[in-house]
Amino acid sequence: MKLAIHEWAESDRPREKLIEQGRRALSNAELLAILIGSGSPQESAVELCRRVLSGVENNLSLLSKLDVADLCRYHGIGQAKAITIIAALEIGRRRKDTLEMPSSVLNSSKRVFNFFRERLQDLPHEEFWVLYLNTGCKLIDKQLISRGGNDFAPVDIRIILKYALQANAHSMILIHNHPSGTLSPSLADKQLTKRIADAAVLMDIRVNDHIIFTDQAYYSFRDEGLL
Repeated sequence: MKLAIHEWAESDRPREKLIEQGRRALSNAELLAILIGSGSPQESAVELCRRVLSGVENNLSLLSKLDVADLCRYHGIGQAKAITIIAALEIGRRRKDTLEMPSSVLNSSKRVFNFFRERLQDLPHEEFWVLYLNTGCKLIDKQLISRGGNDFAPVDIRIILKYALQANAHSMILIHNHPSGTLSPSLADKQLTKRIADAAVLMDIRVNDHIIFTDQAYYSFRDEGLL
């Protein structure tokens, strides 16, 4: 017969363990167990969370891709517990956003990828962003231009240029993600890039790059000679 967490030795209970030994002493399953609070009559919260983690190969990045419906497929995880897990993982992602330096120098595709990857990582939909830079390639503004489905985010070039003028930008970097994981730009991606670059040059604003993001890699129009 399985013991409930409150029947465990006090040193093995996740909350007490955190208090006594610190947060770093807890496994991922124990941390998730603290979030969901309880398991089921068949298994403790820790055992339930171990089962959930096992389903994503014990990979928190894969866990963060699951939505409420995905998590609720695990017996013992209801909507409230699923929402709690998703919210906690999103807070962790946003914490990294607060570490961004507003004056980051973005003068290479690798720097842009390292700077912006956390914002686009794990998204199930496509987003199109523009980074606006001064003459020293320092970031002065960033704007989400559009959000779309799995493979398309409509883009209004007038909005892109409006933000560029408001920021008094010298140049800009176009960014969008491919949730499918493919790195190659589509014909539509190439055509859109040319239209934006042609429109920007009329205002004496340069498009430094257009970078396609996946979770683990990127494609740079500049590096590939397309800009």
